[in-house]
This record gives sequence, structure tokens and C-alpha cells, in this order.
Amino acid sequence: MQENTITMYTTDWCGDCRAAKRALDDAGLAYREVDVGRDEAALARLIALNDGRRSVPTLELGGVAASLSNFSPKKLDDFLRDAGLR
Repeated sequence: MQENTITMYTTDWCGDCRAAKRALDDAGLAYREVDVGRDEAALARLIALNDGRRSVPTLELGGVAASLSNFSPKKLDDFLRDAGLR
């Protein structure tokens, strides 16, 4: 996997996750989707990243993480800027 590949923590029922995936696809950005409903270690990581909350989608790259729950393009842009991709 490339160094600039975003990890996206998701669930299969999450509409905000689908919106975030579409936005990343449209921007041509690489991401690895991890379904926290099927991976207990990923769920534990998600909860740690979000101060005890199970908030999806959450994106992580290079020590930067952000919940994009209630997805908006601005939230994605803020994450990408903080992660050094913009």
C-alpha cells in the first residue's frame, strides 16, 4: 500500500461513508476501507481515534485522523489539508 493511502473506517449501513467514498473517488485519492462491523481490532482503533466514540466514517493518514460523520465537503477538505494532501 502506498504511503498516501487513506484508511477509512466504515460500516455497511453508513450513508456518510458512501458519500465520503464517492468524494474520495471523484478526487482520485487512494483509500483502504475497513469495515468496523467485521473487524474488532479496527473498531478498537476507531474508538481510540474518536475519544471513545464509534463515529463513522473516520479517516486516518500519517497520524492525522478525523471523523466525517455528518459528511460535508468542508470536513473532507479540512482532513486532506491537515494530512498534507492539499
